Amino acid sequence: MASFRKAYLLKRRIARRLLKRKGIHGVGVGLHDPKHPKKGAAIIVYAEALSSTAHKKRKVKKRPPAVPLQLKSASGVPFRVVRCRRFCKHGKQGARSKRTFTGRIRPVIAGYSVGTSAASGTAGLIVNDRAGSNRILSNNHVLVNNNTPRYSATLQPGGADGGRSPKDRIGRMDRFVKLRKKSANYLDAATSKPLRRGLLKPAYAVFGAVPGHVVTYRVGDRFKKVGRTTGVVTGTVESIHTDIQVDYGNYGNLGTITFKDQSVIRGKRPVSLAGDSGSVWLTERGNKAAAVNFAGSENGRLSISYPVHWFMQVFGSRVARPGKSALIRAQRGQKVNYRSVRPLTSKVLGRISLMKGRARSTRK
Repeated sequence: MASFRKAYLLKRRIARRLLKRKGIHGVGVGLHDPKHPKKGAAIIVYAEALSSTAHKKRKVKKRPPAVPLQLKSASGVPFRVVRCRRFCKHGKQGARSKRTFTGRIRPVIAGYSVGTSAASGTAGLIVNDRAGSNRILSNNHVLVNNNTPRYSATLQPGGADGGRSPKDRIGRMDRFVKLRKKSANYLDAATSKPLRRGLLKPAYAVFGAVPGHVVTYRVGDRFKKVGRTTGVVTGTVESIHTDIQVDYGNYGNLGTITFKDQSVIRGKRPVSLAGDSGSVWLTERGNKAAAVNFAGSENGRLSISYPVHWFMQVFGSRVARPGKSALIRAQRGQKVNYRSVRPLTSKVLGRISLMKGRARSTRK
């Protein structure tokens, strides 16, 4: 039985090489057999589904890529291949959806459509900045003008749901993490500053108050969330420490870029479709914010998310609520548990570019 520590260390050694192989989209750490957790950890490889030709031949139906097979005998860590197509960002462009959470709502709460005139995503959470002012937490590709500091008006609902300026303008993009094309990314994040007080309410659709956020969670934990497109869904953490490639298309001229140490959350039905970007996973019990969804598999059953605590570290924020915010911390002196996600190190924080958006439009 392989330990999570051993699996994590092996993943660090091989992920970069495996991601260069055609058809492999992610490499992380999870359970060897989710139905029997006592069997220990495994390297989880997210790879292309078999073609129809391969299915007909049936000779390679369950055959994993050659590299994991070669490494297995030398390392003692098993490999589990999860068949999936590419991962892509899930901002919504185009026609208006008829789903429940696409309408206009005032004051704005988490779970509803938000975005720019070009696209819609989800208002993931209402947070406080360092000055104690309320902000909307969502993704860079939901709130930002093409990955740049240019002025970007925030609409509710977003443009894909009929939102138009100035009627539906509620604020502007305030701060964001710039996404990088040639180096590793850790979070797709941005905040929006409201036009005035009272436009935002510290609440979450369906589930109500969010008392705070968790610093860590682990493989096998169960979450729930509300997203603009999929609505109320549940999911289970399938893998963590997952290095993954996400297709951003022509957004910011990024193409396919790499994210490190992400979480993959699996649903029994779609949990991350176009328009769900920015939605925040909550703990199954207690409604504490846990992870921020920003991408997913093409069929929507896999959500790519990062710990919400990373957002709090980078932006210096906390969950907004009428009273004081609660932070559920790991016990002091607790040993590193490789089955759990961990806070960003000071070294990684130093590499993340937090930028401020322009306060005024330059258009005349």
